[in-house]
Amino acid sequence: MQKSKVGEVSITSDLTEEKRKKLCGLLGNVELSLLYKASVHGYQASAFHQRCDRQGPTLLVAYNRSGYIFGGYTSVDYSQCGQYITDKEAFLFSVHGKIPICIKVNSGCNARYDDTKGPNFGQQLYFCYNNQPAVYSQERNEYYDGDCSNKAFSFKSATLYGNDTQLTECEVYKLEESQVIAEEKPWRNVPWTADRRDELVEIIRNHKPLMTSVSRVRILMIGPVGAGKSSFFNSINSIFTGHVTSKAMSGSAGTSLTVQFRTYPVNDGREGKPLPFVLCDTMGLEEQSGAGLDIEDISSILQGHVPDRYKFNTTAPFQPDEQKASRPASLQEKIHCVVYVIDATKISLMSDKLQEKLASIRRKVNSLGIAQIVLMTKVDEACPRVEENLQSLYVSSYIKSKVRRGHMIRWSVATGLGVSEVLFCVCRCRR
Repeated sequence: MQKSKVGEVSITSDLTEEKRKKLCGLLGNVELSLLYKASVHGYQASAFHQRCDRQGPTLLVAYNRSGYIFGGYTSVDYSQCGQYITDKEAFLFSVHGKIPICIKVNSGCNARYDDTKGPNFGQQLYFCYNNQPAVYSQERNEYYDGDCSNKAFSFKSATLYGNDTQLTECEVYKLEESQVIAEEKPWRNVPWTADRRDELVEIIRNHKPLMTSVSRVRILMIGPVGAGKSSFFNSINSIFTGHVTSKAMSGSAGTSLTVQFRTYPVNDGREGKPLPFVLCDTMGLEEQSGAGLDIEDISSILQGHVPDRYKFNTTAPFQPDEQKASRPASLQEKIHCVVYVIDATKISLMSDKLQEKLASIRRKVNSLGIAQIVLMTKVDEACPRVEENLQSLYVSSYIKSKVRRGHMIRWSVATGLGVSEVLFCVCRCRR
């Protein structure tokens, strides 16, 4: 627990070190400085504003009788300005379970209404309601007439705080940049030596699938438009051929550059034998319905029905001919591993609709028992330190916070994968 002096009174935070670490995992390399404690200063709105106005980014942490710890983050000052506040960084959270729940503000919605009353988020969740130790939830916002189905935050009271509206405490913390220089101890141990690189290359060259009926592992890459699926294949192909290749079309565009399903075998050297894996590239995912890769197409790909060079139709999913549909694909033709390719620079910008698509894909892949990992691309663009020196990747607190933030906010919902199942690569076009 943290002790803090507010005025002349020394007060103690109710936040345990375990919960503090979980919250800092959502926020990055920051320190939490206690500004306000309702049991000491009072639940009145005036007491809240006296201590919390014009303090910059703040974290509100509420505690209820059922043991839930929940609240919200805003990066914009409280100021009693009487206006709606746009804050793309705002989120609600609950740390009741093992994995924190984090709910970002919906795109295009106002995160708060800043008035003289107690703190509220989206005019849906009110803390210290009516100057009492209570929270009031209005899951559907009837006041805000915006383009987000009248909901700034998509949450259920039962999940967020167990439907227990009686508070035992409410605290507000000011966020400050950590003054402690992060130790240089890597948060993931990876030897950056030529010998280790050569060892990994040999492991790949000599890999033999456990099933004798499968000669090469088929790896499917799935991700949003522009995440870097095709660029990743080009990088892998370049490593094993010994020179820079651009076999798969890659680049920047508003829509997917990949319009066909492609299976890319990789050879060992210019004229060498095929390596024991095939990378499968797909059209990028888009949030709009009728755009990007269709979920039904992914199902057909996973089950081995879609042929190489099949051109995707965004208005109609793939339909196998009757002869092929009558027989199941062989294990050799099916997908054996799925890689979710995610752009590190756009984790916090991933829309709810895109998350829903990823979650739907995840459920389908799970039902088929297929192995899955996350590949976070463009980490050099996300962190200048990594751009300057790639070997600083696993000592970068910024990248670590991206992984934690991405996991807690996005992947835990969209893919369900843990932090240990996240791999990284740099932007090939900048090298």
